[in-house]
Amino acid sequence: RLSGGGGGTHTDETLGGDGPQVQSPSSAFCSRTLCFLPSSVMNVISREEYQSTYWPKLESAIEQLLTQSPKDYIPISYEQIYSCVYKCVCQQHSEQMYTDLIGKITRHLQHVSEELKSSPPEHYIEKFNTALTQYMGALQSIVPLFIYMNKFYIETKLNRDLREDLVKLFTDCVAEKHVCTLMPLLLQAHSTPFQITPSTMASIIKGLYALRPDWVQLAPALFSNFIPNILPPAMESQLCEYAAQDQKFQRDLFVHRGAGESVVTTTWGGLTSAHAGQVGVEQIVCFMSAAPSNQV
Repeated sequence: RLSGGGGGTHTDETLGGDGPQVQSPSSAFCSRTLCFLPSSVMNVISREEYQSTYWPKLESAIEQLLTQSPKDYIPISYEQIYSCVYKCVCQQHSEQMYTDLIGKITRHLQHVSEELKSSPPEHYIEKFNTALTQYMGALQSIVPLFIYMNKFYIETKLNRDLREDLVKLFTDCVAEKHVCTLMPLLLQAHSTPFQITPSTMASIIKGLYALRPDWVQLAPALFSNFIPNILPPAMESQLCEYAAQDQKFQRDLFVHRGAGESVVTTTWGGLTSAHAGQVGVEQIVCFMSAAPSNQV
């Protein structure tokens, strides 16, 4: 306590460390690292209380967010969890909370990876897509819940970002361990029309590219179907090769759909979106004229 004028007293307590700071009520200053706290936050949270009371609440919410699907959605008290994180940050438990969070999610992803290993090839692609989309969806809730820990500990002391750390966890624990198995299955599925839905293929390819852009080198042609401008400019000498590829795709579509008009649109539309800006209009006209007359 600091003596003030007229015999009064002012509280000027600093929580310090990795948490926000509390100034005297007479101070009107509140910066990025300073904020006022309610009196209930002032109660000291011991390490034992954190481990027995606060972390179990957080762990339960994290588990639910990581495992629930939209059809079995169970509401979570975000206000309660947010408040819990806030109090722990103010009481200098950020480091332990971050360690616990990373450990919890790492164990979950290791379990996901083991489940993928035991998946049969015919279900492998769908299982991977489910794991990827479910995890990224969970991060949309987990990261905001830990915003105070991210702001006052991860960004300030570790010079990192929570979401980037959690995305890297998926890359390290799941994607890197399965990409060598996944890519041949994706290439096989891509060469067999309608083996998997286009939305599933697009979701996985875009997801892999977001995790590690250099994975494009594993299958450049496949990635180029879903990620624009990743291939070098097309050369005129390659047009015959493009024509052969598109004509094969067109024949496959005729076999599976028998819809000539939509086939032509899809085939030449694919050329336009992938190569039009690279080969020029006149070359595209020559390319189209090379196709059989009953297909143009």
